[in-house]
Amino acid sequence: MSEDKLIRILKSLPLFAKNFLIIHDKSGAERKFNLNRAQQYIHERLEAQYQATGKVRALILKGRQQGVSTYVQARFFHKIITKRGKKAFILTHLSDATRAIFEMTKRYSENLETSLFPQPDKKNDNTLMYDRLGSGYRVGTAGSVEIGRGMTNQYLHLSEYAFYKDAAKIGMGLMNTVAEINDTEIIKESTANGQSNDFYSDWQAAKNGASRYQAIFVPWYWQDEYCIEDASFIPNEDELQWLEQFGPNGLKKGHLNWRRIKMEDIKGDYEQKCRKFRQEYPFTDDEAFLSSITDTFIQVEHVQKARKTKVESKSHLIIGLDPARKGDDRTAIIRRRGRRAYGLETHYNIDTMQLAGIIKRIIDKEEPKRVCIDCIGIGAGVVDRLHELGYSDIVIGVNVATKAEDFATYKNTRAELWDRGREWLTQEMPIEIPDSDELQTDLCGLGYKYDSSDKLQIESKDDAKKRGLLSPDTADAFMLTFYGGEYVTDGAYVVNRLPERTAGMLI
Repeated sequence: MSEDKLIRILKSLPLFAKNFLIIHDKSGAERKFNLNRAQQYIHERLEAQYQATGKVRALILKGRQQGVSTYVQARFFHKIITKRGKKAFILTHLSDATRAIFEMTKRYSENLETSLFPQPDKKNDNTLMYDRLGSGYRVGTAGSVEIGRGMTNQYLHLSEYAFYKDAAKIGMGLMNTVAEINDTEIIKESTANGQSNDFYSDWQAAKNGASRYQAIFVPWYWQDEYCIEDASFIPNEDELQWLEQFGPNGLKKGHLNWRRIKMEDIKGDYEQKCRKFRQEYPFTDDEAFLSSITDTFIQVEHVQKARKTKVESKSHLIIGLDPARKGDDRTAIIRRRGRRAYGLETHYNIDTMQLAGIIKRIIDKEEPKRVCIDCIGIGAGVVDRLHELGYSDIVIGVNVATKAEDFATYKNTRAELWDRGREWLTQEMPIEIPDSDELQTDLCGLGYKYDSSDKLQIESKDDAKKRGLLSPDTADAFMLTFYGGEYVTDGAYVVNRLPERTAGMLI
């Protein structure tokens, strides 16, 4: 091999992998490492960021067994073996995963041509050190918040980050081992594990451009091995929609045939099978971040569809308000006109009088026919103040803990309202909701059960918080718009407002 060709290979990870790295494929056979489509896409995204900023900060969301860890190990190994003074550290969620990743990297090292590359001067169960280069590679398992402290690294890989315990504390310690300078890389990758973890919040921030990390999603159907062609396969209605939506990005009938076969191994009814498949083999990042509990009351596909739909409605305006009960909760306000929900807004740290003033201004400007307010806690004071101001005809205090209208079916009013909201979201007619990640998370996060009397009960806010979720304030505000029915039919009255300066002065 000529020197020029060798230099060109050494500078390119895809060429370096193809020429020098040995991997075991899924059949267990050894072969040279040629990047698959997912790995090539990740490589291009990381290299573009590196060229633009001089460093890499990335979150990678993947399906199962797409070769992301194989790629990242190859990337970091390539850097420490071709540069001087570079240290890489890889943290996994389980000891078995740590061993597997380290065995992979040892295989890279042991199969290199000794005439071209140095062998490690130190090699044990978790370390490869190359003294001549001043470079090294270490692995660890996420068991202690102190892990990694005292290190100095240039390259950091957090594998299956969504499954770490004490992820924030572990991450804070390890992040400090990588300086904010050029030629440093931090890569957090994981399959999804619901929404109650740091990986999900980090992903949302990166996706919305609110962090220095880029969000990289890899769909499952980019894997050739997830495709089984069969001339007798006939797509159903859902599959035809997926082909239309994702076909331009590589989805084929053979992928959907493989999906059907794969679902035979998943336990549960059809809906449960679909939900489990989406979590492990997502079409989109939103599908991946389904709630980690077994059954959520509202399924994400209905919410996603409504987020992208536009509806015109001249129905009377209904407003739902869920006031914050505690310091970290949000006060949520949302509007709905028939099949169109819109105008979501949230507020933090406002008192009763401030909130009453906000609602008064909304009423005066938008002239709703019904304002439904959760009156548990501070909501009662907001209702009282608005009644004093002359809005008693349209402002309704709703105690969601009280007995439902259909008390034989629902545990309480909250369960009844959530069931009305779900029925509205799943109707055949097109409906619209705000295109909001915040609202989707709240709508799709709660579980449900039936009590001993076979009454529907929705997971409480306190129970949701115990699982690490935020209080579903925006969803509860939305559900309040269904108190009294989907539509306002008695909207011909004129609101009798009292001047604010005289309200409350009458005996």
